[in-house]
Order: sequence, then C-alpha cells, then structure tokens
Amino acid sequence: MKKQILILWIMCLLTTILYAQEKITLKVINKKMSPIPGATITVDGKTMQSDQLGILTFLLINPEHAEISVKHMGYHPKTFLLGKTTTAVTVQLTESSIQADEVFVYATRAGENSGTTYKNLTKEDLQKNNLGQDIPYLLDQTPGVVVGSDAGAGIGYTNMTIRGSNGQRINVTLNGIPLNDAESMGSFFVNLPDFASSTESIQIQRGIGTSTNGGAAFGGSINIQSDALETDGYAELNNTYGSYNTWKNTFKIGSGLLNNKFAFNARLSRIVSDGYIDRATSNLKSFYVDAGYYGKKHQLKATIFSGKEKTYQAWDGVPEDKLESDRTYNVFTYLNQTDNYTQTHHHLHYNYFATDNTTFNLALHYTKGAGYYEEYKAKEKFAKYGFADINIKDSIINTTDLIRRRWLDNKFYGFVFSLNHKFNSNQMLTIGGAANQYKGDHFGEVIWAQYASNSALGDKYYSNDAIKNDANIYGKWNGSFGKLYTYLDLQYRFVDYTFEGFDHNKQLTDVNVKHHFFNPKAGLTYSLSTASSIYTSYAFASKEPVRNDYVESAANARPTAERMHNIEAGYRIRKENLNIGTNVYGMFYKDQLILTGEINDVGSVLRENVPNSYRIGIEFDGSWIVSDKFTWNATAAFSSNKIKNYKEYLGVLDENWSDTGAPQVIKEYNSTTISFSPSTVLSNEFVYALYNPFRISLTSKYVSRQYLDNTEAKERSINPFFVSNLRFLYNFSIFGIKNMDANLAINNIFNKKYETNGYTYGGIDATSGLRLYGNAYYPQATTNFLLGLNVRF
Repeated sequence: MKKQILILWIMCLLTTILYAQEKITLKVINKKMSPIPGATITVDGKTMQSDQLGILTFLLINPEHAEISVKHMGYHPKTFLLGKTTTAVTVQLTESSIQADEVFVYATRAGENSGTTYKNLTKEDLQKNNLGQDIPYLLDQTPGVVVGSDAGAGIGYTNMTIRGSNGQRINVTLNGIPLNDAESMGSFFVNLPDFASSTESIQIQRGIGTSTNGGAAFGGSINIQSDALETDGYAELNNTYGSYNTWKNTFKIGSGLLNNKFAFNARLSRIVSDGYIDRATSNLKSFYVDAGYYGKKHQLKATIFSGKEKTYQAWDGVPEDKLESDRTYNVFTYLNQTDNYTQTHHHLHYNYFATDNTTFNLALHYTKGAGYYEEYKAKEKFAKYGFADINIKDSIINTTDLIRRRWLDNKFYGFVFSLNHKFNSNQMLTIGGAANQYKGDHFGEVIWAQYASNSALGDKYYSNDAIKNDANIYGKWNGSFGKLYTYLDLQYRFVDYTFEGFDHNKQLTDVNVKHHFFNPKAGLTYSLSTASSIYTSYAFASKEPVRNDYVESAANARPTAERMHNIEAGYRIRKENLNIGTNVYGMFYKDQLILTGEINDVGSVLRENVPNSYRIGIEFDGSWIVSDKFTWNATAAFSSNKIKNYKEYLGVLDENWSDTGAPQVIKEYNSTTISFSPSTVLSNEFVYALYNPFRISLTSKYVSRQYLDNTEAKERSINPFFVSNLRFLYNFSIFGIKNMDANLAINNIFNKKYETNGYTYGGIDATSGLRLYGNAYYPQATTNFLLGLNVRF
C-alpha cells in the first residue's frame, strides 16, 4: 500500500511539473519605451538577464506566488508579485537621479557585448554559498577554476588557479582599486575574512581581459564590487556552524537612504576554525563601514574595512609517505607557530555626473598592513643571525635553538580615475588610469634563544626596504554598427621597483628595475539574433617579476618580464530557458615565469623564466532551466599547456640530500606540460526546487592530473580527483521578519581522499646518478558540513 501511495505521489508530482507550468514573457523598458538589455531579473531566487531587446521568457508553476525583482545600473529597482493570470508583463524602470554604485567598477569591467570571455556572479549567486569559506571557494563552479586551502577546509590561507595560472597572475580589483600585493602580486583573501558578505557582484574575466588597474592579468582577473546602495534600512544577522569547530558570525546594518541623500552601512564578522589539518587553526576578524552622500550631480562615498588574521602554519604540507597513514599530519608542533597580520583599507570615491552622457570617477585609497609569522627553529647556526660564537670552558658553541619573527610592515596608497563619455547611442569612450606607491619594510628578530650570544631583544638580524611605483593610463572605445560591436583598448603602464638591504638569508640584495609596458587590446562582437552572438578578440600584455623571483634566483639567472599574446573567440546564446557560452583561446608566452614545483622555507612558490610556452583550450559555461523545478548548470575546460624546449637544472646531492657544489645536471625536453596546469576541469550543478522556497543542489567538480614540476613525471604529480557536494537551502519569513535563509552544505559527500596542490624537491644522487625526489601535498577535508542561518530584518 505504501509503495502504491509513493508511486501515486510521484505521478502527481510529475504531472504538476509537466502540465502546471506557464510560460511568462517579461519585457524591461525605460520611460522612452526603449528596451533595457542586460537587466538583472531575479525570479524566486533564480537570477537571469534580459536579452538585447529587453526580453526574458521563463517557465513558472503557480505564478501568482512568484516574486520578481528587476534592476539595472542607473535605474530604480522594482520588485513585485507576478499575479494569478499574468503571462506577459512589461516592466518600466525609471531612471535614478542617484546612480547605483556600479559606476565604481564600470571602467574596468567587460560589457554585455564585449569581445572578451567573462562570467558575472550576482549577490544572490554569492549568498547561497557564503558560509564562511574564502572568496575563491565561491568561484569554484566557474570555468577553468581550481581551488584549495592549506588547512584543508577553505578557511585560512586559500589558493586558486584560472587556466592553470596561480594567484600571482590573477589581477584582483575592489571597486576598481588594486588588491594584489605589490611585491608578491598575490591576493591574500585571508586578510579580508567574510568580505563576501559585503559584496554586490563579482566579474571573472579569463585571459588578459580588459584594461584594469594594478598588475597585468595573465590567467584572469577578478573584479569585485562592494555592496551597492540600498534605499531601505535593514539589519542582518548571519551565523554558521560546521565541522572542525567552525563558526562564522556576521552582523550587518544599513540606514537606507536618509533625506534622499545620505546612507551608511556597517558589518562586523568573526570566523574561527580548527581546520582539517592538525593545529591548522584560523582566528579571523573583520569590519566594514561605508558612508555616502548621493546627490543628483555628485556622489561621495567613504569606505573603511579591515581584517585581522591569526592562522597556525600549515604551509609545509603533508609528506607523501604519510598520506595514507596520517593525512592530517602537520610537521609544526611549536605552540605559537603562527602567521599574524592586520590589513586596513581606506577608500574615498567621488563621482561627478556632468551630463546624461558624461561621468567622471575618482578614488583615493590607502592600505596599511603589518604583521609577522613566528617560528621555532632548532640548531640554527649563529652566523645565520649575525651572532658571535660562544666559548664555554674551551667548548665552542655556534648553534642554538631559537624562536624568530619575520615582519612585514607596509603601506600602499594612490588614486584611480575614469572619465566615461557617450557620444551617441552607438559610441562610447572611457579614459582611465591610476598611480600608486607601495612601501614595504621587511625585517626579522629573534625573540628567544637557548644561547643568546651577543644578541639583544629587539635587534634586527636582517632588514630590507622596498619601494614600488606603479602608474598606468588607458583608453577604451566602444562602437556599434548595426549588428557589429567593436572595441579598442590601449594601455600604457610604468613600473619602478627598488629594494635594498639584507634578505632573510643575510644575503645582500639590491634591486632596481624599471618597466615600460604597452598593452593593446581589440575585439569584435557580431549579433546573430536577439538571443545569440559571436565574438573574437586579441590582447597583448607584459608583466614584471615579483620579489621572490629576484631573491630566490641565482645571480646569473635574473628574472625578466614576461609577455603574452591572447586570442579569444566565442559564441553566446541566451534564450528563454537556456544560457550558453563557449569559447576557444590561445595564450602564447615569451619568457613566461612558470612554477618550478619547489617552495621556499615559508611556503612561497619558486618560479623561473622559460623562453617559449603556450596555453590553448576550449571552455563551456551553460545553464538550462529544464522546468520551473529543475535547473542544470555545467562548465567544462579542456586545454593543452606546453613548454617548448625546456631545460631542467638539477643539483648534485650527497647522502644527506645536501648540494655537493658540483656542476648542475641539465636535462632537456622538446615539449612538456606546464606544472599545475590540468588539461581537464569540469563542474556540474543540479538544482531542484522541491517546492518554491526549498531548493536542493548537487555540485560536482573534476580536475585531471596536475604535475608538480615541468617534466610530466607521474611520480611527481597530483592525482585526478572528483568531488561532490550537497546543499539544502530554505527561504522563509515568520513573525514579521523580512527574510530568513537556512543553508546546509555537506561537502565531499562521498568522503573522497584528494589533494589539490603540492610541491616537490630533490636532485641527482652524486653516487648513483639517479634522480632523487620527495613530494609533499595539501590534503583537503573529507566529508564535512556547514550549517547557516541568515536573518534579515
């Protein structure tokens, strides 16, 4: 009997899905009755966009209960219930005298008809996954992206690659202001914990993309826009609890628009976790405050946000021989083997709306960072720290156990600007640029030693100062000629980088380099119909070496700037229930700085120039609304990533794996795969709405083999992995509360043991001539969960 009831229930459910759907056509227009293309339309939590005629068609069950939200930059948003018998509706948006905060990022983002390869993530996309994990984890379901973390659970230090390029080659801007560290070129999201809770949208451009501020994008760029203006006041309380004693607590409050001119927002966050890896704890705190004046002609918005992190070090990974017996092994055991850093950002944005067609934007910024990592070191030689030998009863002591701190005290400041002018409905010009200066003080001190020798507390055993000046100016022209859209983008960038003094190895390191880069870009988009288009683009960019490239390189192998030609071509289609983008690309490098597979003593990757290399591939990004209940999202990236005529230099090692000083052994390869560059990256998401406010999603990710060095040796590689996650999301409102979201994420539901990153080291055995190597990996968490409850008043 129960079986018959179950079958009957399933039949009724299928009947509902198949026959109760109604096709809804929505058209978005302005007060002149002209269509608004690219309007963001949210239907019961699903976010879509109108086509070039301002039209979106979709399927709904019980449309009278459907809540529709429509918004577009420069217009007042509109939210309404669809209604019982409505199958076609026209939504007229009125222009806002208060422009939305998208003007902060407009100059550095790709537009609707841009000939570049990009993906936009809305606030709704981010919120459904924001349970405390770092921003890279929120981008995991975008094409060609691979993410991982030192602690194994996505909290603390995380890493990300796009098209095989790591964070040093991914340009990140926040409201148009560079976020990458000026010296390492990495973006350390651990310093901005829970910034996703203050993010309105993120655009990910793959390849070189459009001109932006800061370092060149050699794998991709991430353009983050902070929270946009909300006209109504609100308060939010967001809490998460999960595996490994993970907690996230967030409180937000906003005034809404006061006196039709003023508004402020504030956020306070705390994230703590024990981590999957032993002792890999994280204690992260942050705040965000903004206050703005929003007039018809002028806007002024001040923003201050800060992050403070304390993480236990896990950067040495897990030795290969312990992966089976002790996957959570951490070589560090000293109680305070921690990384400690505080970073505070100050932004001041000014916008001037001279006319309906001309806008000027100026932003001043100042970032202050300071912190250290503390380490226990055994049997360190006195000479390494400038200590004198000790003579005790005719016994010479020249080593000691000690605790040291390596400090970084830095500041980064400057301005960015853009001038946007629309000549007519077919042509627009943007002129923009930036000028920034970075000052960094690197020094180390010994805070305890078994034998102090002639040292005193507060002495600096090394000190090195750095100054980096970075300026750029660009011009972007966009034009349309019937169905053909074109753009031309020209950028000039100047870099002046100097550092001098002794590095952490007591080696005198003085570097002064200047770079002049000219980076042209051009593209074409042709509209095949109101729903589809094809595009192609060419871009050239140059990128300077980072600090470690100089410090860790041999004196006769100084790094040089790298250059890249990028060709993109693609096809986009956006229909009533189908959204697909597919593209091919070629990235051709001269003197590419590639990862050698080794790391230094603080976990930073080492790189070397190779004369000729390339990355070519094909990517797919699709979403299919099968029914009002079921949506299928998928991405795919297939690539070939090769170095031509690669030379590997190997040291000759004794029985203790110490370099003998003998001449290096050179091995040559005609063609070999670039390290950490998987040939296949796939992601998949099934979303099922059991009923209107309750959704279930199953996401999966596959990443093919990655090589730890540039020799294609399987014994020095990361095994392919396939991981699936399950998520339950329930949206409801009770007791007059505006909105509540209950969110349960069960990650790695099949309990897979996998690694996303690693490193290798070794050389040639002096006796046998055989290859010696050791591998270490960064295991990721087995099955774990995060449970969140978000309340909005």
